[in-house]
This record gives sequence, structure tokens and C-alpha cells, in this order.
Amino acid sequence: MGEEPIWVTVVMNRILGKPASALLAALHIQPANPAYPIPDSVSMEILVFILAAIFFLWLKGRISADRPGAAQQVMENLLTNKMGVGILDLINDNIHHEGQKYLPMIGTIGIFILFCNLINVIPTLEAPTATATVPLGCAAIVFVYYNAVGIFKKGALGHAKHFLGPVLPMAPLMLPIELFSHFFRLLSLTVRLWVNMLVSELLYVVFLGLMLEVYLYLGKLNGVGYISAVLPFAIPLLFILLHIFVAILQAFVFTILPVIYVSEAVAEH
Repeated sequence: MGEEPIWVTVVMNRILGKPASALLAALHIQPANPAYPIPDSVSMEILVFILAAIFFLWLKGRISADRPGAAQQVMENLLTNKMGVGILDLINDNIHHEGQKYLPMIGTIGIFILFCNLINVIPTLEAPTATATVPLGCAAIVFVYYNAVGIFKKGALGHAKHFLGPVLPMAPLMLPIELFSHFFRLLSLTVRLWVNMLVSELLYVVFLGLMLEVYLYLGKLNGVGYISAVLPFAIPLLFILLHIFVAILQAFVFTILPVIYVSEAVAEH
């Protein structure tokens, strides 16, 4: 028996479990838990998508050029800010020609990763990016996207020359190296995000449990113990802040790397 699914997974499977089982059966895929064909990570991805859709529909009706609200200002700073680390800033700095047309895809991936990373700050929820298959899926989308952009920009032959290196006599040697390097990006993007989010989530959960034990112990002591029992709650707050920092940092990395890959794919050599 595997671990019990979280409540979101239970709800998702009650609503979508039967069609999910039928789809998996048609594809000859056996789910790890037949009773819950939609696993925790997929359930959380669906929840992130639903919450993001609700949030952006709500934000769309509140956008104002004259009196922007707090939510609008936060999202605008995600795109461009004075530090020059917004999504649009990164695109303009690295893709100098028609960079804005790549914003919808790169921005969507970056914001989706950010929301997935942050959602487990809410108690009882899990970060889907702490499961390897989710970063792998996002990495695969990035891989297909930047190669498709290169082919669309230069044609299949022109994009293929990208793998041959700048010196033609070195092409036989450079081709396998470049191909390995590009396919390794799948692993690099996946492992970097997955491991960091998994470790961050585990640290937060473990120390939260330890501090709860300390709190219960101190609460059984005298009056001083009761007063000092509030102190352990400060430590989990530090790990929440650390987790938020890691979540934002990893979303930034998963944004800037696709920007660099697209820049390389469309660059004229």
C-alpha cells in the first residue's frame, strides 16, 4: 500500500477519476494506485491551474492604469522591475530582436513554476514541483519549444547547423558533443528544480514537526515553560521564509534558462 493521498487528490479523483481511468486504460497505462488514478502531483497541478485562472480573471477586471492595486503591481513587477530581473527584462536583455513575442510562452512557464513552488506554503497542500515528473514535463516543454523556435526562425537545416559549431572541420567532433549538451538540458532543468523543491519541502515539514514536539514539551512545564512555548513557532516561520526564497529563486532559474536557450536558437551566427 502506498501513502494516503492528500485531500485535493481525493476530491479530484471523485470528480475526474473515472475519465482518467478510462484514458489511462486506452493508453495501456497502469496507474500506481488504481483507486486514485490521478496522483497527488497531477491533482496539485490541476489545482494550481484552477487557482491561477481564477486569480488572473479576477485581476483582469481590476487592472487600472491610473490606480493600480497591490496585486497588479506585484504582477507588473514580475514582468519588469527596477532591478532588471523581471521576465520581460530578461527577454529583452537576451533576445534583442522581437523578444516580446516569446513572452507568452516563457512567462507562462515561469509563473506556473512559481505558483507550483509556492502553493505548499498553504497547510495540507504539496508543491507539485517536488515530484520529479512535473519538472520533467516542464523541461520537456521548454526543450521542444526552443528547438521549434529555432526551426521556425532558421529552417530545419539552419537550426541543425547550430549543432555543428562555428568551425566546419570540427563538425564531426562537435555534433555529438552539442547533441549531448542539448539533451542534458532536460536532465539539468528537471533535477535542479525537483531536488531543490523536494529538499526545501522536507526541511520545512521536518522542522515544523520537531518544533511542535518542543512546543508540547515546554507547554507541560511551569509558568516559564508556558511562556517559552511560543518561541518554537518562530523557527518554522524562518523555514517558511527560506522555502519562499527557494521557490522564487528556482522559478527565476527556470525562467532565465529558457530565455537563454531561445536566444541561442534564434541568434544569427
